[in-house]
Amino acid sequence: MDDVDLSDIQAAADRIRGHAVRTPLLNAPTLDAAFGRRIYVKAECLQRTGSFKFRGAFNALSQIEGDVVAFSSGNHAQGVAHAAQLLGKRAVIVMPTDAPAVKVANTRGYGAEVVLYDRDRESREEIGAQLMEERGLTLVRPYDEPLVIAGQGTCGLEIAEDLPEDVDEVIVCCGGGGLTAGVALALEGRARVHPAEPAGFDDVARSLAAGARQTNNARSGSICDAILTESPGAITFPILKRLCGAGLVVTDEEALRAMALAWQHLRIVLEPGGAAALAAGLFHHAGDVAVVASGGNVDAQVFSDALSRV
Repeated sequence: MDDVDLSDIQAAADRIRGHAVRTPLLNAPTLDAAFGRRIYVKAECLQRTGSFKFRGAFNALSQIEGDVVAFSSGNHAQGVAHAAQLLGKRAVIVMPTDAPAVKVANTRGYGAEVVLYDRDRESREEIGAQLMEERGLTLVRPYDEPLVIAGQGTCGLEIAEDLPEDVDEVIVCCGGGGLTAGVALALEGRARVHPAEPAGFDDVARSLAAGARQTNNARSGSICDAILTESPGAITFPILKRLCGAGLVVTDEEALRAMALAWQHLRIVLEPGGAAALAAGLFHHAGDVAVVASGGNVDAQVFSDALSRV
């Protein structure tokens, strides 16, 4: 049995209503014409804090008493920080030293304390556990947490309402699988969901192919920092295994090209990890499709580099 079901996602939708943005499902005729098919883009880059992470963070924190700690490369960090700010809680966020500067600055801007670590030599889980013990904080996991998964699944409920009935393929940017699992649960019986990951960090794609959780050897090395995880979650993977189609893998270059095309045709700003699903939909999928543009928190230089691909 799944640790999260549709009723949990519907309850989350009630909790976040009026706090989270109901983001649009965009379509550009010029992009459709360029690729010869319909491509719908769920613009979670327009969500509060610039990514879908606010959904799960607010749902979780609204059910947690006291102050919290979280670990994240940036988007979960900002979601938790802002949710804590709105709910009158203190938040401590453990972030890697190579996180984009804009994400670190924004997390601090929402009032959170930031603790930096080296992702190649230190364990964020160990640091988080120490902070919990020393300060009595509650850990808000970035994806392997039922309340977070349910919150992210509200994105899928909105897709189900807006997507044309004859489109039944959806691609989701995937790290540990919280968003992908939530969307897959929300769309069960309506559309098949495929996870999209960066090359070299395709643990979910390999896990789905093998039928068991696989691990990445590297912890860094892709510009898609938002979706670099060691392995699928213990809670998320059974959901992915039951409901998802094959995983899709994109290169950093394809992610940058997708960012440029999103700006050119839809006038939205995406970060590399947030563009992975669009890259998969453009370059690794043949039919009509909806993709989740999961985040837009990108440093100016990276975005400028992406635009040079147009």
